[in-house]
Amino acid sequence: MLKKIAPLLLLVLSLAIHGCTTGASGLQSYVDSLKGYQFLYPNGWVPITVTDGPDVVFHDIIETTENVSVVISPVPEGKTLADLGTPSEVGYQLQKNAIAPPDSGRTAELVNAEAREVADKTYYLLEYNVQLPNQERHNLASVVVNRGKLYTFNASTTERRWGKTENLLEAVVKSFSVN
Repeated sequence: MLKKIAPLLLLVLSLAIHGCTTGASGLQSYVDSLKGYQFLYPNGWVPITVTDGPDVVFHDIIETTENVSVVISPVPEGKTLADLGTPSEVGYQLQKNAIAPPDSGRTAELVNAEAREVADKTYYLLEYNVQLPNQERHNLASVVVNRGKLYTFNASTTERRWGKTENLLEAVVKSFSVN
């Protein structure tokens, strides 16, 4: 039994040590070993149950519209993230299909799109300004293809809170990884 949980314990320990060494204090680790992803999220955020949507969602208990989520979608067999397009192309597809689809009442602008390599995997980091009927929001996303699936990790807050939470949400989004 110990042999089976030892790798998980090492992973959690390494995340805790990594968090301490990168100045990511105030963050907790979430690991889904069955679906193969992990991320850090702020202290004081709690998981919420959703149906027919993201795999997991956490939100702030005070600022309940601040949240992070993971959406897992299939991709055609053998396709890589680069096969799906450049960071900007994938960002625009995510924008029109998920963040501000037609008839949603939302509009979105892709502000930044870049690629980064982490542990031999390519991640696209995407930033959006999103206009809803009653508020303006700021979204950050990290997307990666792994094991025939597209993983989209999204962090969102109101534009009013963006200046206070920008560095924290960037650290959270950059912590997302698949294995």
